[in-house]
Amino acid sequence: LSYEFLFLVFHRGLLQSWLRHCQQLTPMAAAPVASQAQAVLRGRLCDPAFVHSRLRSSPDTNYSKLKYLVSSSVSEACNNSVLLLGPRGCGKGAVLDMVLEDLKEEHPDAISVIRLNGMLHSDDNCATKEIARQLCLEHQLSFSKMASSDDNTEFMIDMLRECGLAHKTVIFVLEEFDLFAQGKQRLLYSLLDAMQSLTSQAVVIGLSCRLDADQLLEKRVRSRFSHRKLLFVPSSLDDIQRLMEHLLMLDKDSSLPTNYVTEYNSRLTSIFSNKKFKGVLDSLTDTDATTSNILRFLFRVVSYMDMESGFLSMECFTDALSSMQRQPKMDSLQDLSILELYILVCMNRLEDKEQKSYNFNTIMKEYKSIQDAYKTSDKYATTVCFRAFEHLLDRELITFADTKGRNVALEYRPVKLLISSRELAQSLKLNTTCP
Repeated sequence: LSYEFLFLVFHRGLLQSWLRHCQQLTPMAAAPVASQAQAVLRGRLCDPAFVHSRLRSSPDTNYSKLKYLVSSSVSEACNNSVLLLGPRGCGKGAVLDMVLEDLKEEHPDAISVIRLNGMLHSDDNCATKEIARQLCLEHQLSFSKMASSDDNTEFMIDMLRECGLAHKTVIFVLEEFDLFAQGKQRLLYSLLDAMQSLTSQAVVIGLSCRLDADQLLEKRVRSRFSHRKLLFVPSSLDDIQRLMEHLLMLDKDSSLPTNYVTEYNSRLTSIFSNKKFKGVLDSLTDTDATTSNILRFLFRVVSYMDMESGFLSMECFTDALSSMQRQPKMDSLQDLSILELYILVCMNRLEDKEQKSYNFNTIMKEYKSIQDAYKTSDKYATTVCFRAFEHLLDRELITFADTKGRNVALEYRPVKLLISSRELAQSLKLNTTCP
């Protein structure tokens, strides 16, 4: 018994000293875990495949529909055309890139991608030249810069025929498709007409933010188009929150400690259910609800992570939102004098009264009406007010309403505000010296 007692005492002393050692190391050990978690989150935000990986799981998404359409065209050796329509930033290009990347892995030697952009290649001669250049580059052929537009068109048709005989599909990606639909539409006609041949094997994919892009096509082009359209809609608040959860929640089978992952996910879940977070999400999506803007916001959130605790807090989201909403005009408003703020308030009052045109003299009448109504002691001479007026013009917080009266005296030229009522009201609240 004495030996057992001494053994237990010895091990208890070791255990207590080990616990004290761990307690001393815990603050220091949290930093490497936090930096590791931060690196994991940043890697996710910079990986388009992970950002849009949720789209692969559902069969009803545009990703699944587009992949089925293109893959069936490749496997069954048939021609096809489709339009991806939706507002900018809704994920058309990201979904298309995912589909093409997956198909290149499944059919590495059976796909050739040609990309055109309507902002660069809306001219038919320029477009056919670019197609010929990319086809030569893809198939390791020499490209002639001196070839005419007809030669390039004939070369494109011959290459489509040769690729069809070799069971290789050429995928034409036409970004800003509506710009190609302007003018004579010779490129679209040549492409779609060549696809009517049994020997050719091609897919035309058009991307446009105009929902009526197919209505811009001429009759001869529309008759050769397959009239397939995939509509992309902007993300709702619930979709955006699910995207944030997908990007910020840590996996339990990751290399991070299990206890840390559990606590991190628990805190993040409580943040997502907080009403204050809903307000942050509303403010963020009011101006820009695109995926790219959400990713920029989340990257700032991760950058504000507390490296001592290794967890995200509500302050990380609010600080990220305030840093994104910072505007140069708001900073300029903080440096204004009381008189200059008075002038801006007078101009805002005139616009609220729906007065379409006003000048310095009109502003001074409104300034006098404020003095008479509120009996304030902030009375300045007209010459001093005119200097403040000129200073606001120099700061570009106000500007002239038109350029017609350049020879007219400054006080008679009509002006207008360059800031919104919300910005002015917010700056007045932040100004502690404002009466």
